[in-house]
Amino acid sequence: MKLIKVAAGVVNQTPLDWEGNKRRLIAAIEDAKQQSVSILCLPELCITGYGCEDMFFAPHTSEMAAQVLLDLVPYTDGIAVAVGLPVMVNNRVYDAAALLANRQIRGVVLKRNLANNGIHYETRWFHAWPGGERTEIKIGPFSYPCGDLLFDLDGVKLGFEICEDAWMAARPGRELYQRGIDIILNPSASHFSFFKTFTRERLVQDGSRAFNCAYVYCNLLGNEAGRAIYDGDAMVAQDGEMLTSGARFGYADHHLTTAVVDVEKGRLGQAQTRAIYRKEADALRVPFTFDFPEIRPERNVYQLEDWEAKGYQKEEEFARAVALGLFDYLRKSRSQGFVLSLSGGADSSAIAALVRLMVDLGVESLGLERFKERLGHIHALQDAYTPGELTHALLHCIWQGTQNSSKETKHSATSLAADLGATFHDVDINGLVEQYKTLIESSLGRKLSWDTDDIALQNIQARVRAPSAWLLTNVQNALLLSTSNRSEVAVGYATMDGDTAGSISPIAGIDKAFLRKWLIWLETVGLGGTLKIKGLNAVNNLQPTAELRPLDQKQTDEEDLMPFDVLNAIEAYGIRDKQPPKEVYKKLELDFNGTYPREKLLLWTERFFKLWARNQWKRERYAPSFHLDDRNLDPRTWCRFPILSGGFEKELQELREVALEESVSTGRRGRIGF
Repeated sequence: MKLIKVAAGVVNQTPLDWEGNKRRLIAAIEDAKQQSVSILCLPELCITGYGCEDMFFAPHTSEMAAQVLLDLVPYTDGIAVAVGLPVMVNNRVYDAAALLANRQIRGVVLKRNLANNGIHYETRWFHAWPGGERTEIKIGPFSYPCGDLLFDLDGVKLGFEICEDAWMAARPGRELYQRGIDIILNPSASHFSFFKTFTRERLVQDGSRAFNCAYVYCNLLGNEAGRAIYDGDAMVAQDGEMLTSGARFGYADHHLTTAVVDVEKGRLGQAQTRAIYRKEADALRVPFTFDFPEIRPERNVYQLEDWEAKGYQKEEEFARAVALGLFDYLRKSRSQGFVLSLSGGADSSAIAALVRLMVDLGVESLGLERFKERLGHIHALQDAYTPGELTHALLHCIWQGTQNSSKETKHSATSLAADLGATFHDVDINGLVEQYKTLIESSLGRKLSWDTDDIALQNIQARVRAPSAWLLTNVQNALLLSTSNRSEVAVGYATMDGDTAGSISPIAGIDKAFLRKWLIWLETVGLGGTLKIKGLNAVNNLQPTAELRPLDQKQTDEEDLMPFDVLNAIEAYGIRDKQPPKEVYKKLELDFNGTYPREKLLLWTERFFKLWARNQWKRERYAPSFHLDDRNLDPRTWCRFPILSGGFEKELQELREVALEESVSTGRRGRIGF
């Protein structure tokens, strides 16, 4: 046996934070050496951060990254370390992984396949390196091999697939297999999406099986640059067997997932291939001695078990991802806490609960003192000694009632804030609303009424709440949390500069139907079956409502729009799948046959597409939101649509014709509801 201890190292980095990023990488390397690790893989672009955007164009970004790389070299005595950075080759920028070993740079591998879909925009900044080509790159005073490289460390052949490389059908691992690979390292920056870890698991496990090798995968961790969240996935597999998988969504700066691999095991399946390629010229021989006597076979524990059997659900991933995203946004922006306009409804209640989960999960991950240390810039936290006290210092909830606010929603808000431990402010804004009405009525020379000015009278209430919330936010030097969800984002069911006001919009990437189910889950089931929030009981017994019309009108969100399950389906078929209205309607007929009248489905389909086209300008102005899945509507990272358009007029006419044909064939023409 030839046993080697390897580690997948995840780190929580910040774009262009040169000293902080270097400090965290050094800490990970030192931790690996203390654990007798021989080969450490660190994530893609971990020196600069993955989310540097157009700063990758700046030559000094690559220059600074090269300097940090040189600064890391002295810490690599007795260990081989792969570290990601951008490099300049012939005045072009490449996404690279450098291999450091025994205090020397051994070579730089360049990424061959660039991610360029959805949230990724790599071809804007980087060039793809051709397979099989090599050159040299100057870093400091010396030049090093660069390009498509294979390394030979004391007889152990080491190669790379950098993130997207492994997601391609013709992945580089196939060529590495032909060259007799022993260990493949995959440094990645793979954004979180629901259940995406299962896909990564298959890529790692299948790669190790197909290429008869050990496969080490590591991802970035946390909210790096504002929108994307990285779950810190880390895995080690060998010959189709998953040896170990690290815990995700951690709150520490770095985490190592280690395993002991037997490189002789993989060679049994590669004997014939190795005989053909053993004299390959481009295997870079690296003077390196594995300290085999110090390595003992350890029991590798594969922790990524069947989540479904363990009750692991989308609800849990949502809770852990957004809670971690809020934590990193808070500390990296150096804000003093959060302010939330808590209406007592589902959206604001969900956000309040997520802040409390951030506290509970952070303390669970780090311990109380370390949690406070990570947020050391928030002085109010230092005298808090329980999760409730921490929440009281971090979260300021403000209730802003009018004459249209009900006792039930106020009770929902007050009971939830008390259960969470949040600071609660009760502000009556009815007088302010009446003042604005009086000013405009005097100017117009007429009274405003619900018959003629419905939308204006609704919006002024939501809009008047924003100045008070912003004032409290500024006083606290905090972040204002916007409360719009994705269902509202899709149809513009929100007041600009009202409930859309905020520094960050934590739930703009998730739909209302899911949120309502999630709130019930969090009250009754909870994280791990134990971490529950009982204070959600009141909101879970309310019908979602904006409460902007007089109470006797019994306003509800679904009456204003449509049932949320229908809205969710239209959005999926029409926006995610890019289907025209008539095709969306046909799918709704299949999905909701017998649940809702056909006339209603027609009406809701037309309403959705009209509102979608009309409200792109609102989506352009929403506060930054977290990317959670491939149904994100954020125009800056995923779903682009023109602000001015034809408004689906032609497509909606085709829908009407389909509806008319159906009504004639069924003898129900008079019931078509357009």
